[in-house]
Amino acid sequence: MENKIYEQVPQEEPQRQFYYMEKAKGYVNALAEKLGRRPTFCVTTFGCQMNARDSEKLTGILETIGYEAAENEEADFVIYNTCTVRENANNKVWGRLGYLSTYKKHHPHMKIALCGCMMQEPEVIEKLRKSYRFVDLIFGTHNIYKFAELIVATFEQKGMVIDIWKDTDKIVEDLPVDRKYSFKSGVNIMFGCNNFCSYCIVPYVRGRERSRKPQDIIREIEHLVADGVVEIMLLGQNVNSYGKNLDTPVTFAELLQEVEKIEGLERIRFMTSHPKDLSDELIEVMGKSKKICKHLHLPLQSGSSRILKEMNRHYNKEQYLTLVDKIRKAVPDIALTTDIIVGFPGETEEDFLETMDVVKRVRYDSAFTFIYSKRTGTPAASIKEQVPEDVVKDRFDRLLKEVQADAAERAQALTGRTESVLVEEVNEQDNHLVTGRLSNNFIVHFPGTKDLVGKIINVKLKECKGFYFYGEIVE
Repeated sequence: MENKIYEQVPQEEPQRQFYYMEKAKGYVNALAEKLGRRPTFCVTTFGCQMNARDSEKLTGILETIGYEAAENEEADFVIYNTCTVRENANNKVWGRLGYLSTYKKHHPHMKIALCGCMMQEPEVIEKLRKSYRFVDLIFGTHNIYKFAELIVATFEQKGMVIDIWKDTDKIVEDLPVDRKYSFKSGVNIMFGCNNFCSYCIVPYVRGRERSRKPQDIIREIEHLVADGVVEIMLLGQNVNSYGKNLDTPVTFAELLQEVEKIEGLERIRFMTSHPKDLSDELIEVMGKSKKICKHLHLPLQSGSSRILKEMNRHYNKEQYLTLVDKIRKAVPDIALTTDIIVGFPGETEEDFLETMDVVKRVRYDSAFTFIYSKRTGTPAASIKEQVPEDVVKDRFDRLLKEVQADAAERAQALTGRTESVLVEEVNEQDNHLVTGRLSNNFIVHFPGTKDLVGKIINVKLKECKGFYFYGEIVE
């Protein structure tokens, strides 16, 4: 069962994790003999694209040690990669754990693991210790690379294995990853966040900003392109502040210019951009680029300068609108999307109307609108003036109506144009159609077969259905 390559456990990463992967294979093979089949796993992801990318890493390790993917949670190893940005994300996890406890009673060999942002909250760990003793493994956001080592611990120890770090400066490269798509991939360029927006728990659960070395990012993308990837999404909580903590500082704009040089890479996306760090240099690079997609996600959160200050966002309404003007001037056909919070503590009707004013002036192509969710441990949670629920609901409905009308109008204006589309899948409702994405992130369905998946095709946008199009291939 021991890995014969090493006489003792390596201390350096990633060699240490490869040692534990070999060790884990022995335990998984023994379980397979006992079951008379390969054991199965199911990874369920909550939350953002950072979490989705982390789940691909978890999946890569599980497959390396001998587990097979299952369609649902009735598997031998179930892992929830959790989110804690809003309270309902936490509630979903508690609900699913209730179901799993019953299932595990009939399948005692089953392992249940929890990781991700929710696990960085001390009160969550306390609740799990007290009321969810059937969970086998709990770890957080900082030590996902240790997954193989932690799996071995669950085979060798009795009871719950808990490994939570408060923070880290460590980035471990070159571990296995199983990509969901063969033709596109997320690529982490940095981890953590230094912004401390007053409503947001992310800096507390993801830790301080730490950037990957540009050469490691470029090497990863080159390997992905060699493996058939044509589109990459550069990921970070705030990509615009990339590179500030490197020994030799590099700006995000400089990184994009290097990524653009990679032959065979067709499309570059990135998220998320914080308005306070979006530089003129970056706007210039976007304007000149042949590969950066015509889509920018630029969270507004509120249009009220007073509320923005309370939120600790470090820009005001006028600065945000000036930024939008600069971006639209440099990239005239760019699609702008955003995040908006309704009902932040102390928000008045006047504050809300300032937000509506920005929405009407910018005319977003799409917006993620959220009702403020109180997160214990953040400064905003202690503000006494919480907005009444019925007032928040009314504002939310008015905002949604405006956002949807603007988005539908902007989409309609694209009808009749021919655009390049990356085909992502055969349409789920109609297998005579394929579904793809424009550079500006709009979805289009058009007649085609599965051999088009992963290819970039010219498509005429024939009919707009509000948030997606029907089209046809242009020969």
